Amino acid sequence: MADQVVVPPPGPHGGDADRLARALGVAPHRILDLSATLNPLARPAAPVVAAVSDAAGRYPDPAVATAALAEAIGVDPRRLLLTNGGSEAIALVAADLRTACVVEPEFSLWRRHLDVVTADPGRRVRSNPNNPTGALAAAGEHAAVFDEAFYPLSTGEWTRGDTERGAIVVGSLTKLFACPGLRLGYVCSADPDLLARLRQRQVAWSVGTVALAALPRLLAAAPLERWASQLRVLRRQLVDVLVGAGLRPIERDAPWVLVEDASSIRDPLARRGVLVRDCASFGLPGTVRVAVPGPDGLARLEQALAAVTDGGPSAGAPVRRGRR
Repeated sequence: MADQVVVPPPGPHGGDADRLARALGVAPHRILDLSATLNPLARPAAPVVAAVSDAAGRYPDPAVATAALAEAIGVDPRRLLLTNGGSEAIALVAADLRTACVVEPEFSLWRRHLDVVTADPGRRVRSNPNNPTGALAAAGEHAAVFDEAFYPLSTGEWTRGDTERGAIVVGSLTKLFACPGLRLGYVCSADPDLLARLRQRQVAWSVGTVALAALPRLLAAAPLERWASQLRVLRRQLVDVLVGAGLRPIERDAPWVLVEDASSIRDPLARRGVLVRDCASFGLPGTVRVAVPGPDGLARLEQALAAVTDGGPSAGAPVRRGRR
């Protein structure tokens, strides 16, 4: 029975759907994985991958994909380096910086790849919006590096433009297009010497040919403003569902919400095929992060929450779907 399944412990970065599926004996697509924040409005990537699958027989050449992304963001292609996901972008930049300031809570890969973590605010690395709090950087806030993995989904714009103020910007396209298996990220900088060093450090043929061939097609169907607007509505509906289950969600700017004092719901939800992110790896024990799902996922989460919270104080009441 599902209630007797031993749920795998949370991984350091969420996205544990495959491990949970094996534990439950179901196919991975049966898991509603809200521990990884992927755009629920993105078109399925599989048809795009199928259309360019013949690229697998060629060595990678990033020129066309780089130009397409540069045009979308509005920067010179010479300012852009495509990477094997946002994780490689962080690893490359951290290895070049060697020393930087990390203000917790913050995405853990920075500490993993830096040689020295300093208190110097002039060398700060900052996810924007912050991962995990979800708060966007203030208008006058500065950092040496901004990680904009979730910026387009939060604002409807590709970038805040901090490279014009001397900052390095890293990003992840796999969140935006809900295709983490393709491993697409980037580094953007106005410093040609930095980019030359990163290219020298980067593993040859880092980004696969299929991912490079898929990127221009994915970019051609990326209505950022509409996505961000719809995600704000879905986030408000998610908050209503969580409140209706007796939980205390914290809503900020990102396509997820935090829920304090809720770590006990992770395993019972997982046994029903719904994953949320345990935030202990962020230094926030007891807190979970719940990605904004699409409408079908929202209904499934509501049903699962009603079961694991004994209905909550208002689980039997209809959930309001509009904005407050």
